[in-house]
Amino acid sequence: MDENIKKPKKQICAIVSILAAIAFTVYIALDTFVISYAYTPVSTTSSSYSSSSGSSSGSSSSNSSSSSGSNSSGSNSSSSSSGKSSSSSSSTGEVISTDTTYEDDNIKITVTTYRENDTNIYVADVQVSSAEYLQTALAQATYGKNITDTTSNMAEEVNAILAINGDYYGTQETGYVIRNGVLYRDTADSDQEDLVIYEDGSFEIINEDDVSAETLMENGAYNVLSFGPALIVDGEISVTENDEVAKAMASNPRTAIGIIDDLHYVFVVADGRTDESEGLSLYQLAQFLETLDVTCAYNLDGGGSSTMVFNGEVVNTPTSTRSGSERKVSDIVYIGY
Repeated sequence: MDENIKKPKKQICAIVSILAAIAFTVYIALDTFVISYAYTPVSTTSSSYSSSSGSSSGSSSSNSSSSSGSNSSGSNSSSSSSGKSSSSSSSTGEVISTDTTYEDDNIKITVTTYRENDTNIYVADVQVSSAEYLQTALAQATYGKNITDTTSNMAEEVNAILAINGDYYGTQETGYVIRNGVLYRDTADSDQEDLVIYEDGSFEIINEDDVSAETLMENGAYNVLSFGPALIVDGEISVTENDEVAKAMASNPRTAIGIIDDLHYVFVVADGRTDESEGLSLYQLAQFLETLDVTCAYNLDGGGSSTMVFNGEVVNTPTSTRSGSERKVSDIVYIGY
Protein backbone atom coordinates (compact mmCIF):
# COMPACT_ATOMS: atom_id res chain seq x y z
CA MET A 1 0.00 0.00 0.00
CA ASP A 2 2.83 2.40 0.93
CA GLU A 3 4.65 1.53 -2.30
CA ASN A 4 1.57 2.45 -4.34
CA ILE A 5 1.43 5.87 -2.65
CA LYS A 6 5.14 6.52 -3.24
CA LYS A 7 4.96 5.86 -6.99
CA PRO A 8 2.58 8.78 -7.80
CA LYS A 9 4.73 11.06 -5.61
CA LYS A 10 7.84 10.09 -7.58
CA GLN A 11 5.99 10.66 -10.84
CA ILE A 12 4.81 14.11 -9.69
CA CYS A 13 8.33 15.04 -8.63
CA ALA A 14 9.66 13.93 -12.00
CA ILE A 15 7.02 15.96 -13.87
CA VAL A 16 7.73 19.04 -11.73
CA SER A 17 11.46 18.67 -12.41
CA ILE A 18 10.87 18.42 -16.16
CA LEU A 19 8.56 21.45 -16.17
CA ALA A 20 11.10 23.44 -14.15
CA ALA A 21 13.84 22.50 -16.61
CA ILE A 22 11.65 23.53 -19.57
CA ALA A 23 10.74 26.83 -17.88
CA PHE A 24 14.41 27.56 -17.20
CA THR A 25 15.36 26.75 -20.80
CA VAL A 26 12.61 29.03 -22.13
CA TYR A 27 13.75 31.83 -19.82
CA ILE A 28 17.36 31.48 -20.95
CA ALA A 29 16.23 31.62 -24.60
CA LEU A 30 14.08 34.69 -23.97
CA ASP A 31 16.83 36.37 -21.97
CA THR A 32 19.36 35.69 -24.73
CA PHE A 33 17.31 36.59 -27.79
CA VAL A 34 14.12 38.47 -26.84
CA ILE A 35 14.08 40.38 -23.54
CA SER A 36 15.52 43.86 -23.98
CA TYR A 37 17.86 45.47 -21.46
CA ALA A 38 19.07 49.07 -21.57
CA TYR A 39 22.57 49.47 -20.13
CA THR A 40 24.39 52.47 -18.67
CA PRO A 41 27.49 53.74 -20.54
CA VAL A 42 30.86 53.33 -18.83
CA SER A 43 31.69 56.93 -19.70
CA THR A 44 29.35 59.63 -20.96
CA THR A 45 32.14 62.07 -21.74
CA SER A 46 32.19 62.36 -25.50
CA SER A 47 35.32 62.96 -27.50
CA SER A 48 35.21 65.91 -29.86
CA TYR A 49 36.13 66.00 -33.52
CA SER A 50 39.51 67.18 -34.62
CA SER A 51 39.44 69.96 -37.17
CA SER A 52 42.26 68.43 -39.18
CA SER A 53 41.80 65.40 -41.38
CA GLY A 54 44.96 63.61 -40.30
CA SER A 55 46.38 60.65 -42.16
CA SER A 56 44.79 57.24 -42.28
CA SER A 57 46.38 54.76 -39.92
CA GLY A 58 47.35 51.62 -41.76
CA SER A 59 47.60 53.58 -44.98
CA SER A 60 50.93 53.27 -46.75
CA SER A 61 50.18 55.20 -49.90
CA SER A 62 47.93 57.92 -51.23
CA ASN A 63 45.16 56.77 -53.55
CA SER A 64 42.82 59.75 -53.55
CA SER A 65 42.37 59.54 -57.30
CA SER A 66 40.73 56.12 -56.99
CA SER A 67 36.97 55.88 -57.23
CA SER A 68 34.48 53.06 -56.88
CA GLY A 69 33.64 53.40 -60.53
CA SER A 70 37.04 52.03 -61.52
CA ASN A 71 37.25 48.25 -61.47
CA SER A 72 40.48 46.36 -61.93
CA SER A 73 38.76 43.00 -62.34
CA GLY A 74 35.37 41.67 -63.29
CA SER A 75 32.50 43.85 -64.44
CA ASN A 76 30.44 46.62 -62.90
CA SER A 77 27.32 48.52 -63.72
CA SER A 78 27.62 52.22 -64.50
CA SER A 79 27.49 54.51 -61.50
CA SER A 80 26.98 57.69 -63.43
CA SER A 81 23.65 59.39 -62.90
CA SER A 82 20.98 56.78 -63.38
CA GLY A 83 17.33 57.59 -63.08
CA LYS A 84 16.05 61.11 -62.51
CA SER A 85 18.46 63.50 -60.90
CA SER A 86 17.35 66.07 -58.38
CA SER A 87 19.01 69.11 -56.89
CA SER A 88 18.22 71.42 -54.02
CA SER A 89 19.88 74.20 -52.07
CA SER A 90 20.37 74.20 -48.29
CA SER A 91 23.04 74.77 -45.63
CA THR A 92 25.00 72.03 -47.37
CA GLY A 93 25.08 74.06 -50.57
CA GLU A 94 23.57 72.70 -53.73
CA VAL A 95 22.55 69.02 -53.44
CA ILE A 96 22.68 66.86 -56.54
CA SER A 97 21.22 63.39 -56.09
CA THR A 98 20.42 60.46 -58.39
CA ASP A 99 19.66 56.77 -57.86
CA THR A 100 23.38 56.05 -57.46
CA THR A 101 25.02 59.37 -56.58
CA TYR A 102 24.84 62.12 -54.00
CA GLU A 103 26.90 65.30 -53.83
CA ASP A 104 26.84 68.50 -51.79
CA ASP A 105 29.52 70.82 -50.44
CA ASN A 106 30.67 68.28 -47.82
CA ILE A 107 29.73 64.79 -48.99
CA LYS A 108 30.20 62.93 -52.26
CA ILE A 109 28.90 59.36 -52.68
CA THR A 110 28.85 57.07 -55.71
CA VAL A 111 27.24 53.61 -55.51
CA THR A 112 28.44 50.98 -57.99
CA THR A 113 27.30 47.39 -58.45
CA TYR A 114 29.98 44.80 -59.25
CA ARG A 115 29.66 41.15 -60.24
CA GLU A 116 32.40 38.93 -58.78
CA ASN A 117 32.47 35.23 -57.86
CA ASP A 118 28.83 34.81 -58.95
CA THR A 119 27.88 37.47 -56.42
CA ASN A 120 26.43 40.98 -56.58
CA ILE A 121 28.64 43.39 -54.65
CA TYR A 122 27.55 46.95 -53.87
CA VAL A 123 30.24 49.56 -53.28
CA ALA A 124 29.59 53.06 -52.00
CA ASP A 125 32.60 55.28 -52.63
CA VAL A 126 32.48 58.08 -50.05
CA GLN A 127 34.44 61.32 -49.84
CA VAL A 128 33.75 63.79 -47.04
CA SER A 129 35.19 67.17 -46.09
CA SER A 130 35.24 66.30 -42.38
CA ALA A 131 35.22 63.14 -40.26
CA GLU A 132 32.11 64.40 -38.48
CA TYR A 133 29.98 63.05 -41.34
CA LEU A 134 31.12 59.45 -40.67
CA GLN A 135 28.94 58.38 -37.75
CA THR A 136 27.29 55.45 -36.00
CA ALA A 137 23.82 55.01 -34.53
CA LEU A 138 22.23 52.59 -32.06
CA ALA A 139 18.85 50.95 -32.52
CA GLN A 140 16.16 53.01 -30.78
CA ALA A 141 18.99 55.40 -29.80
CA THR A 142 19.63 53.08 -26.84
CA TYR A 143 22.60 50.97 -25.81
CA GLY A 144 21.63 47.55 -24.52
CA LYS A 145 20.90 43.90 -25.11
CA ASN A 146 18.27 42.73 -27.62
CA ILE A 147 17.50 46.32 -28.59
CA THR A 148 17.28 46.14 -32.37
CA ASP A 149 15.83 47.70 -35.49
CA THR A 150 16.31 47.37 -39.22
CA THR A 151 19.14 49.21 -40.92
CA SER A 152 16.65 51.17 -43.03
CA ASN A 153 14.63 52.29 -39.99
CA MET A 154 17.74 53.44 -38.15
CA ALA A 155 18.95 55.24 -41.28
CA GLU A 156 15.63 57.06 -41.50
CA GLU A 157 15.73 58.03 -37.82
CA VAL A 158 19.09 59.78 -38.21
CA ASN A 159 18.47 61.10 -41.74
CA ALA A 160 21.39 59.08 -43.09
CA ILE A 161 22.32 59.54 -46.72
CA LEU A 162 24.15 56.19 -46.71
CA ALA A 163 24.09 53.43 -44.09
CA ILE A 164 25.26 49.87 -43.57
CA ASN A 165 24.72 47.49 -40.67
CA GLY A 166 27.39 47.62 -37.97
CA ASP A 167 28.93 44.99 -35.68
CA TYR A 168 25.71 43.85 -33.92
CA TYR A 169 27.35 44.46 -30.53
CA GLY A 170 24.14 43.42 -28.72
CA THR A 171 24.72 39.72 -29.32
CA GLN A 172 27.91 39.79 -27.22
CA GLU A 173 28.63 40.45 -23.55
CA THR A 174 32.27 41.42 -24.19
CA GLY A 175 34.17 43.46 -26.75
CA TYR A 176 34.66 47.22 -26.74
CA VAL A 177 31.76 49.46 -27.67
CA ILE A 178 32.64 53.10 -28.37
CA ARG A 179 30.11 55.06 -30.41
CA ASN A 180 30.31 58.71 -31.41
CA GLY A 181 32.80 59.39 -28.64
CA VAL A 182 30.91 57.61 -25.85
CA LEU A 183 32.39 54.54 -24.12
CA TYR A 184 29.57 52.05 -23.57
CA ARG A 185 31.47 48.83 -22.87
CA ASP A 186 35.07 48.42 -21.76
CA THR A 187 35.15 44.66 -21.19
CA ALA A 188 37.80 43.17 -23.44
CA ASP A 189 37.21 40.03 -25.50
CA SER A 190 40.30 37.84 -25.66
CA ASP A 191 42.20 38.13 -28.95
CA GLN A 192 39.44 40.32 -30.43
CA GLU A 193 40.50 42.41 -33.43
CA ASP A 194 38.74 45.80 -33.61
CA LEU A 195 38.49 48.67 -36.05
CA VAL A 196 39.18 52.03 -34.41
CA ILE A 197 37.89 55.13 -36.20
CA TYR A 198 39.59 58.17 -34.74
CA GLU A 199 38.29 61.73 -34.44
CA ASP A 200 40.22 62.73 -37.55
CA GLY A 201 38.59 59.94 -39.57
CA SER A 202 41.66 57.71 -39.73
CA PHE A 203 41.47 53.93 -39.25
CA GLU A 204 43.52 51.58 -37.11
CA ILE A 205 43.26 47.86 -36.38
CA ILE A 206 43.93 46.95 -32.74
CA ASN A 207 43.73 43.85 -30.57
CA GLU A 208 41.79 44.23 -27.33
CA ASP A 209 44.47 42.24 -25.50
CA ASP A 210 46.96 45.02 -26.26
CA VAL A 211 45.10 48.20 -25.30
CA SER A 212 42.27 49.21 -22.97
CA ALA A 213 39.12 50.97 -24.09
CA GLU A 214 39.99 53.89 -21.80
CA THR A 215 43.37 54.29 -23.50
CA LEU A 216 41.70 54.27 -26.90
CA MET A 217 39.40 57.05 -25.74
CA GLU A 218 42.39 59.06 -24.50
CA ASN A 219 44.04 58.55 -27.89
CA GLY A 220 41.04 60.01 -29.72
CA ALA A 221 38.97 56.96 -30.65
CA TYR A 222 35.52 58.11 -31.77
CA ASN A 223 34.05 54.79 -32.90
CA VAL A 224 35.25 51.26 -32.21
CA LEU A 225 33.69 48.35 -34.09
CA SER A 226 34.19 44.90 -32.61
CA PHE A 227 33.44 42.13 -35.11
CA GLY A 228 36.21 41.38 -37.59
CA PRO A 229 38.53 40.20 -38.70
CA ALA A 230 40.63 42.86 -40.39
CA LEU A 231 40.68 42.21 -44.12
CA ILE A 232 43.32 44.68 -45.33
CA VAL A 233 46.14 46.15 -43.22
CA ASP A 234 48.76 48.50 -44.67
CA GLY A 235 47.38 47.78 -48.13
CA GLU A 236 47.93 44.01 -47.80
CA ILE A 237 45.37 41.20 -47.42
CA SER A 238 45.42 40.09 -43.77
CA VAL A 239 43.23 36.95 -43.95
CA THR A 240 43.90 33.55 -45.49
CA GLU A 241 41.70 31.30 -47.57
CA ASN A 242 40.97 29.25 -44.44
CA ASP A 243 39.84 32.15 -42.22
CA GLU A 244 36.16 32.40 -41.41
CA VAL A 245 33.88 33.95 -38.79
CA ALA A 246 33.15 31.31 -36.12
CA LYS A 247 31.14 28.53 -37.80
CA ALA A 248 29.91 30.62 -40.71
CA MET A 249 29.71 29.11 -44.17
CA ALA A 250 32.52 29.93 -46.58
CA SER A 251 30.18 31.80 -48.92
CA ASN A 252 28.05 34.41 -47.21
CA PRO A 253 26.47 37.81 -47.54
CA ARG A 254 29.11 40.26 -46.29
CA THR A 255 29.45 43.82 -45.00
CA ALA A 256 32.75 45.68 -44.81
CA ILE A 257 34.15 49.18 -44.49
CA GLY A 258 37.49 50.43 -45.79
CA ILE A 259 39.59 53.55 -46.18
CA ILE A 260 41.38 54.59 -49.37
CA ASP A 261 42.91 57.87 -48.28
CA ASP A 262 42.22 60.75 -45.89
CA LEU A 263 38.42 61.08 -45.53
CA HIS A 264 37.91 58.74 -48.50
CA TYR A 265 36.05 55.53 -47.65
CA VAL A 266 34.26 52.56 -49.16
CA PHE A 267 31.15 50.90 -47.72
CA VAL A 268 30.76 47.40 -49.18
CA VAL A 269 27.88 44.92 -49.03
CA ALA A 270 27.77 41.60 -50.90
CA ASP A 271 24.62 39.55 -51.44
CA GLY A 272 24.56 35.80 -50.82
CA ARG A 273 22.49 32.69 -50.06
CA THR A 274 20.31 33.23 -53.15
CA ASP A 275 20.15 31.73 -56.62
CA GLU A 276 21.40 35.03 -58.01
CA SER A 277 24.26 35.58 -55.57
CA GLU A 278 26.37 32.84 -54.03
CA GLY A 279 28.13 35.04 -51.47
CA LEU A 280 31.79 35.54 -50.63
CA SER A 281 34.39 34.02 -48.36
CA LEU A 282 36.41 36.40 -46.20
CA TYR A 283 39.39 35.92 -48.50
CA GLN A 284 37.32 36.68 -51.61
CA LEU A 285 35.99 39.81 -49.90
CA ALA A 286 39.54 40.89 -49.06
CA GLN A 287 40.68 40.24 -52.63
CA PHE A 288 37.86 42.40 -53.95
CA LEU A 289 38.63 45.22 -51.51
CA GLU A 290 42.26 45.11 -52.61
CA THR A 291 41.15 46.01 -56.15
CA LEU A 292 39.54 49.18 -54.75
CA ASP A 293 42.96 50.36 -53.48
CA VAL A 294 41.93 50.40 -49.83
CA THR A 295 44.75 50.63 -47.31
CA CYS A 296 42.73 49.34 -44.34
CA ALA A 297 39.48 47.34 -44.37
CA TYR A 298 37.41 45.56 -41.75
CA ASN A 299 34.72 42.89 -41.81
CA LEU A 300 31.42 43.76 -40.12
CA ASP A 301 28.45 41.55 -39.24
CA GLY A 302 27.32 39.64 -42.32
CA GLY A 303 24.84 36.95 -43.25
CA GLY A 304 21.23 38.02 -42.84
CA SER A 305 22.39 41.30 -41.27
CA SER A 306 24.13 42.58 -44.42
CA THR A 307 22.22 45.65 -45.63
CA MET A 308 23.04 48.85 -47.47
CA VAL A 309 20.66 51.82 -47.56
CA PHE A 310 21.20 54.79 -49.87
CA ASN A 311 18.91 57.80 -50.16
CA GLY A 312 16.20 55.98 -48.22
CA GLU A 313 16.24 52.83 -50.36
CA VAL A 314 17.64 49.38 -49.59
CA VAL A 315 20.28 48.78 -52.26
CA ASN A 316 21.02 45.08 -51.88
CA THR A 317 18.88 41.98 -51.31
CA PRO A 318 19.03 41.16 -47.57
CA THR A 319 18.43 37.55 -46.59
CA SER A 320 17.28 36.98 -43.05
CA THR A 321 14.66 34.37 -42.11
CA ARG A 322 12.54 35.40 -45.07
CA SER A 323 14.18 36.07 -48.42
CA GLY A 324 14.38 39.76 -49.20
CA SER A 325 13.60 40.94 -45.66
CA GLU A 326 15.90 42.92 -43.37
CA ARG A 327 17.19 41.49 -40.12
CA LYS A 328 16.87 43.74 -37.09
CA VAL A 329 20.32 44.61 -35.74
CA SER A 330 21.87 46.64 -32.92
CA ASP A 331 23.54 49.42 -34.86
CA ILE A 332 24.57 51.06 -38.11
CA VAL A 333 27.51 52.94 -39.61
CA TYR A 334 26.35 55.87 -41.70
CA ILE A 335 27.16 59.04 -43.61
CA GLY A 336 25.04 62.06 -42.83
CA TYR A 337 24.54 65.27 -40.90
